[in-house]
Amino acid sequence: MAESGGTLRVDGAVVPAGPPGATLLDALRATGNTAPKGACRRGECGACTVLVGDRAVMSCTMLAALVTDEVTTAAGLGEAGADLCAAFADHAAFQCGFCTPGQVVRAEAVLRERVDRSRDEIVREMSGNVCRCTGYRQIVDAVCAVASSRRELR
Repeated sequence: MAESGGTLRVDGAVVPAGPPGATLLDALRATGNTAPKGACRRGECGACTVLVGDRAVMSCTMLAALVTDEVTTAAGLGEAGADLCAAFADHAAFQCGFCTPGQVVRAEAVLRERVDRSRDEIVREMSGNVCRCTGYRQIVDAVCAVASSRRELR
């Protein structure tokens, strides 16, 4: 990928933003970041979800040159996402694992925005992330468990 001179801050590191017109997903992949997955490349599946600031975005539809906030991928969540990763494992919320990074990032954004969500609200908020393996119940169970745990810590 040709350099544009612009940079992004991703998971605490400064990386090239890529050429004009590069999507955030393309810029991340060009730097070797494989956490966000490129599947639909149309903003329909959520596999490429990352945080820009505290907002979940589908990196396949966002131009890298427009990103001004810190980008956090599933790999960069660190301790902030450790409880979600553990809950996904405890609740068997993944099988093939392809969608898991996007699911975890989306769940983190949902809970950062508001931790006191009902199960129905969590279902609605997670609906933009597609999983062909688990049927969603386990994913929602995992997110609900973390929401409950985080509410108790407040």
